[in-house]
Amino acid sequence: MPDVTVDVSRAGFWDAEALSDVAAVTFPLACPPHASDEDIEIFINDVLSIDRFGEYLSEPTHTVLKAVENDTIVGYVMLIVGDPVDPDVAALLTPRPLLEISKMYVLPGQHGTGVAAALMNASVELARDIGCAAVWLGVNQANSRAQRFYAKNGFVQVGEKTFQVGTKTHHDFVMCRTL
Repeated sequence: MPDVTVDVSRAGFWDAEALSDVAAVTFPLACPPHASDEDIEIFINDVLSIDRFGEYLSEPTHTVLKAVENDTIVGYVMLIVGDPVDPDVAALLTPRPLLEISKMYVLPGQHGTGVAAALMNASVELARDIGCAAVWLGVNQANSRAQRFYAKNGFVQVGEKTFQVGTKTHHDFVMCRTL
């Protein structure tokens, strides 16, 4: 599939509904096969709703970047500045200050077109611009496609953490890229 021309820019409150729509389509694709539809729906309703995106977009430690092609949001990344809340994860990550890639999703028809790479490049550029020493993320242990993408972009596995989806606890790898 050829590379697309995509514009990556900071999302605004007016984008909350479109971001929530993209999240509802893309989040289930990143879940492990044993995640139930009910748990995925709980997560989408609790974490990826329009109201929650409105909160994220107003949070000073959060930045949401959107990838737009032909006036349509085709992917997004949510970035959080600061130390991880989980002390076990914080202990895994020694460089400071940190930028977390909390969420990074691209619509299925855009996989392999350069949209994810554009979002990643913009994320790393932002981290450098604000003086971060490293970028980190959690990725489900069953999501080998995402793991390959992150490794290709300079991330290395430094440990593990848990991630709650609805009523179930899942296991993620913690990956970090020093800048």
